[in-house]
Amino acid sequence: MPELQEQEERLQFDRFDHDDAWELGTLLVGLGRQRGHAVTVDIRLGDHQLFHYALPGTSPDNDDWIERKIRVVRRFGHSSYLVGQSYRDRGTTFEAQPHLDPARYAAHGGCFPIILRGTGPIGTITVSGLPQLDDHRLVVEALELFLDGKRSGKGTA
Repeated sequence: MPELQEQEERLQFDRFDHDDAWELGTLLVGLGRQRGHAVTVDIRLGDHQLFHYALPGTSPDNDDWIERKIRVVRRFGHSSYLVGQSYRDRGTTFEAQPHLDPARYAAHGGCFPIILRGTGPIGTITVSGLPQLDDHRLVVEALELFLDGKRSGKGTA
């Protein structure tokens, strides 16, 4: 779990706006398309959905998973994969918690908080369609590419 915590400490933004959502979202869609992944991508700033795209092969079920993963990130302030892993590390499951309805919450990988440096979580980046660790890794990879491009001044295009 230290690796998951390190990701959240490292993958933070100095600023995030609509244009960043578009650039990051199209980067994620491009990665999914290149690899033949049937994924849905969603990016939100608070409750405002700034980007949403479903590649061929997805279904409305992916949208349901996205909503459930987002609720986990909003409630706990950490990636959906980190939250689920924290329960597994304690020898239990997120789904076993009686106060969290699994029809509303899914601590499965694929939703990562948009963390503004010095402020905290301000939104979410979510992928649905792959096994949970692969969803998580795809989001982390895109964030690394995006943020490295911003820091170098080259962008991600």
